[in-house]
Amino acid sequence: MNEPRLNLPELTVSELSAALKRTIEDAYGYVRVRGELGKVSYHGNGHVYFDLKDDSACIAGVIWRKTAPRIKLKLEAGLEVVITGRLTTYPNRSQYQIVVETLEPAGVGALMALLEERKNRLRAEGLFDEARKQLLPFLPGSIGVITSPTGAVIRDILHRLSDRFPRSVLVWPVKVQGDSSAAEVAAAIAGFNALPERAAAGRPARPDLIIVARGGGSLEDLWSFNEEIVVRAAAEGFIPLISAVGHETDVTLIDFVADRRAPTPTAAAEMAVPVRADLLLSVDSLARRAFASWQRNQEARRSELRSAARALPDADGVLALPRQRLDHASAALPRSLRANAHSHHVRFSQIGGRLNQHLMRANVERRRERFGAIALRLRASLAANIIAARTRIARQRERVGAFGQRAERAVGVILDQREARFERAGQLLTAFSYRGVLARGFALVRDGDGHPVHTATTVSAGTRLDIEFSDGRVGAVAGDARVTPQAQPLPPLRRRRRPVGGGEGQGSLF
Repeated sequence: MNEPRLNLPELTVSELSAALKRTIEDAYGYVRVRGELGKVSYHGNGHVYFDLKDDSACIAGVIWRKTAPRIKLKLEAGLEVVITGRLTTYPNRSQYQIVVETLEPAGVGALMALLEERKNRLRAEGLFDEARKQLLPFLPGSIGVITSPTGAVIRDILHRLSDRFPRSVLVWPVKVQGDSSAAEVAAAIAGFNALPERAAAGRPARPDLIIVARGGGSLEDLWSFNEEIVVRAAAEGFIPLISAVGHETDVTLIDFVADRRAPTPTAAAEMAVPVRADLLLSVDSLARRAFASWQRNQEARRSELRSAARALPDADGVLALPRQRLDHASAALPRSLRANAHSHHVRFSQIGGRLNQHLMRANVERRRERFGAIALRLRASLAANIIAARTRIARQRERVGAFGQRAERAVGVILDQREARFERAGQLLTAFSYRGVLARGFALVRDGDGHPVHTATTVSAGTRLDIEFSDGRVGAVAGDARVTPQAQPLPPLRRRRRPVGGGEGQGSLF
């Protein structure tokens, strides 16, 4: 009895999987799905794998490497998102999955939750601390503006600056909305901070103040200024920064890290510079007050001088008594001079009468004999000293000659020792010089800055290299770096120490 044969064609597993794949892709070419992210896995090759689920079902999802850069959100488990993509199958695991084209948070509530989570995390890192904020310059020499060059914001800022106090404005054009907006704003902030202090080589000078400005919009429109890359760029910059994003009711994360927050771009221009007319009025008022103060001070000094002049006595009254004493002294002076001269004359006469010429002659003879004996002794002592000095000089001359010969011999020995040391040092330098290694066929590799390159891991593709041989240098460009396993270093050689006091050779003296 023959078994009944079914009228169904036999399919292989691959054929059945291909048929299912075509059926699903034809029926669900593009779908838009809302759900909660489950397990999220960032693969090393750039792909992102995740689970999208709700309270009763789960579907696998994948973001290919080319699409991943367009997803600005950091995917985490529990985040509710809306996904647009193609539905397909993965035959190797007999499962269907969605290939993501776009991914965005599910509504304003999710965006606000994500914004609050990012805000709390950045605050915990200390990026919003008031101690980090700088004071704005009173009158900046130049102002850098980061905004769209075609919007009304830049016109409002320039118009307000020209009305208040015209300043040099350097505009860095960026996109203020869209996929690449956050990266362009962060690059603009870093670019302003990287400019030199003074203009050189075609590069403008660094501005004294930065204004990041954008007009009003929805939370999604302003989301670029909530990105972590923009917040960190503003925190790392050292130029004072004013955030003027949106209207007064719009709040973004850059407002918390900026040194000042302006409710509107026009208000940012008002914060940046004072009113020139008000400054002129203030300076004029201060000048008038200073001049009035100087006049009052001069008038007070003049009044004090008049009072002091009135209090001083008359010159004739002050000099009357001294003049009278001078007249009395000048009248008594001739009599006093005559009396003094007469008394000295009488005293000299008495002394002259007591002098005797004979006594004076005897005294002179005794002094002459005494001086003669002293002169003889002085001559004898001088002759003896001369002879002794000549003897000492001859003796010292012999010692100097002996010392000179010893010095010549010592200098010769020292020069020989130094020459030998110099030769040994030259030999040692030659032995340790890397040029000896180059002469044996090796080469010395330096980077573009002239620093030696020790390992291949420090060289990236396209790096300019300078290779030095024993007979010259060659420039080169590095290709792909290939790192080989490092060999185990040889153990250091140890010199055998000769035992003290034993063995062959000369023994120890101790």
